[in-house]
Order: sequence, then structure tokens, then C-alpha cells
Amino acid sequence: MSARSTLRALPTLLRIGVSEAVAYRAEMFVWVLSTTMPLIMMALWTAVAREAPVGPYGSQDFVRYFLAAFVVRQLTGAWAAWMINYEVRQGTLAMRLLRPISPLWSYAAENVGAMPMRLFVVVPVAIFAVSTAGWKSVPETAWGWAFFLVSLFGGWLITFLVNVAIGTLSLYMESSTKLMDVWLALFFVCSGYLYPVDLFPPLWRSIIDWLPFRYQIGLPVELMTNAHGFGDALVLLGRQWLWVGLMLVISLGLWNRGLKRFAAFGG
Repeated sequence: MSARSTLRALPTLLRIGVSEAVAYRAEMFVWVLSTTMPLIMMALWTAVAREAPVGPYGSQDFVRYFLAAFVVRQLTGAWAAWMINYEVRQGTLAMRLLRPISPLWSYAAENVGAMPMRLFVVVPVAIFAVSTAGWKSVPETAWGWAFFLVSLFGGWLITFLVNVAIGTLSLYMESSTKLMDVWLALFFVCSGYLYPVDLFPPLWRSIIDWLPFRYQIGLPVELMTNAHGFGDALVLLGRQWLWVGLMLVISLGLWNRGLKRFAAFGG
């Protein structure tokens, strides 16, 4: 399918994604509840910081950080790995392949289509963050907003492409969901989701700086809370988009090779 035809089909795919999110809003609500760990960590770390600052973070800093982490987590989530695994096992991936558009575009549109539903949760949390922790809870400059939005999109792309890569491995093995569990365990530890990355010892911090996990959650959170100057933010964005490019190559390579092995069984 040509790029022009794909672009013309995207609005329809996005409308379908939004309709599915509305139709399965109860499941979406459960998913939101399952991603409230930053709020739990906020309660824990603010209690610790009342005694004394933890590194550069005081009590209010932790409130800003973890409310931002909750917002970013909602807007960068993806679940394509589980969808691909299910459709490969059921054989229904064959139906997607019959359509005149790559299934990857459909997966992306279905994930993006849930964003309006998530905004109903995100916007009140962002307003609450500003009202309780001040305007440092959101970018204070025009370039800060631009960098934050770019990093948010980059974080979603890394998450989605990792999902595609791991989901596609189900074309090579019985199931790749356990590999996704391993990825998520590393993500929770290394991304800044459970605690800020700069609380790690220097050696671990230098390693994490070159892994993809930080650029899924940590970097957008740091830019949302004004943690970096212009130069540092630009360098970190460059690293993030290097990971976007790398994951794009890996996921497309696995997908194209995996389709040659695909044989549909079941309904």
C-alpha cells in the first residue's frame, strides 16, 4: 500500500481505535488503576523526604516527579505485544494481513485511539500537580514544552516498537509474553517509574543513561518538571531518538522475517 493511501486510511483507523476505547472503557479504567504505582511511590518517598532531602529531592520535588510520572505513563503506554501474541496463537493475524494496510499501522492506531480516554485522567492530575506543587510541575518555557512533547512522542514510540519487536517473536516461538514480563521488570527498575534515575549510584546511572528504559518514562518526566537546561535536554533527546531509530529497524526486521514463517491455525 502506498504512503498516500496509508495516510488517507489513518483517520479511519484512529476513529476505530477511539470507538474501541470507548466501547471497552471499563477495561481502560482497570488499566489506569493498574498503573497507579507512581502515586504509591509518591506517598512513600515524600514521607522519607520529610525527615531530610533525598539527594536533590525534597518532599515537594517528589510530589512533582511522581505526579508527572503518572501522567507520562498514561500517555506512553502500549499493549501491542499482547495483541500480536493473541492473534498469532488464534490465527486471526491472517485476517489483518488480508487488509490493504500493514497490521502495524492498525496496532499503532488502536493504541493511539485510547489517548482521548486517558486524557480524562491525565488532565485532572496535571491540574492537581500545579495546584499542589507549583508551576514547576509543568514546563516553564516554550522550548521546554516543545522538548517535552517531542520526548513524550519518542517515549511512546520506543514503548510501541518494543511491544512490536517482542510480540513479533511469537512468530518464532510459542509465546513471547514471558519476554515482555522480563522487559517490564527491567523497565520498572531502570526507567524512573519507581524512583528518579538520578538517585542511582554514579556507575549505575551512567549505564542506565545508555539503555532505552529511561527514555520511555524518565526523560519525559524530567523535561515536564524542568530538570534540565537546554543543552542537556537536547543531548538526551538525541539519545532518545537514536533508540527510536534502532527499535524501528529491529522491530521491522523481525516483523518482515517473521511473516515469512507465519502460518495461521485456528479461528
